[in-house]
Amino acid sequence: MAVSVLLVTLPSIPHVDIESLAHFDQVVAAGATSMEGWRVQSVDLSARTAELLGLNPMGSLFLGCVLEEKAEEWIREGGGLIFPAIPSLPFDSYRSRLYDADELYADLDQGYDATPDARIYAWSRQHDEKGDTSRTLAAALHDHAIADALTELPDDRPWIGVMGGHGVARGSTSYRSAVQLGRTLAQASHTVVTGGGPGAMEAANLGASLSTYDEAAVDAALTALAVVPSFRPSVAAWAATGLAVRGEYPGDGGVSIPTWFYGHEPPNVFASSIAKYFSNAQREDVLLRRARGGIIYLPGAASTVQEIFQAVTPNYYGDPATQVPLILVGIHHWTTELPVWPLLESLAADRPMAPHIHLVDTITEAATLVR
Repeated sequence: MAVSVLLVTLPSIPHVDIESLAHFDQVVAAGATSMEGWRVQSVDLSARTAELLGLNPMGSLFLGCVLEEKAEEWIREGGGLIFPAIPSLPFDSYRSRLYDADELYADLDQGYDATPDARIYAWSRQHDEKGDTSRTLAAALHDHAIADALTELPDDRPWIGVMGGHGVARGSTSYRSAVQLGRTLAQASHTVVTGGGPGAMEAANLGASLSTYDEAAVDAALTALAVVPSFRPSVAAWAATGLAVRGEYPGDGGVSIPTWFYGHEPPNVFASSIAKYFSNAQREDVLLRRARGGIIYLPGAASTVQEIFQAVTPNYYGDPATQVPLILVGIHHWTTELPVWPLLESLAADRPMAPHIHLVDTITEAATLVR
């Protein structure tokens, strides 16, 4: 007996993302009469009650907005949905944009502990210890907002991931090499994306930001940074030196995707857009998923090895069309110190990923492979 299946197509409601008061005013001025499909995120609308009362709220969504009581009643009773701000947080769980270094390191002159980055990390540690459900929800909402803001970045240029150890010191040969790698990738019209921490990741973002400068400027920037080679013992001194160099040589440093999970690793200041997460698992997934142009692994330790195999898994099970080039830099490091390469070769044997994994010894070779 044949069974017929009736497919019902629901009407598609266009979404309007409103993330600023200016955008709200613009949409209202254009003649809007209904808020159906509106997604209003972290906007202070306390002075727009009259305008809200003139709009049909059915199908609208307000996330962390500031509303007068009369407007709240109108929206709720009219079929809108309001997610109120969560009180007593050191961050906006509904934020509509990514971070930058100036925001994360605000009040640095009072010491690193006074900065939003440090205060948010301290909050996250309390969350881990207490297991408070409201804190878990706040962190999840924040990470959802960051993921949404990340999708709004332009993707007209291939994103190339650069991974590596956080212990690479400013002033070292390895640091200069990572700077040159980021610079080369940016000059080839790639967007450099890193894990956002110090060391090799900082160097790659710095290199991207210096892509329009000559070698003399690169040397000057590296000399200035080498005065404070590490974020230990003072994050404040390390970050302040970086901010001073960035102020002297402004540029597009690409994207970084760090996490408060590794709170001992402060975010570097040279990425132009910082998508910082609470969840390391989500951050790792996003980082590797966005770097579709290829991923370059400089010598690193446990977290770099983890990132290698997280990227290997989808390549291993994928078809030829889904492969992402994976390039390991440092033959001795990846065959002797941490023998990852022999395992990768074994996994890749007779699979579509085989031609897409590479082991090289220079950044020049690595940059050529992702072009």
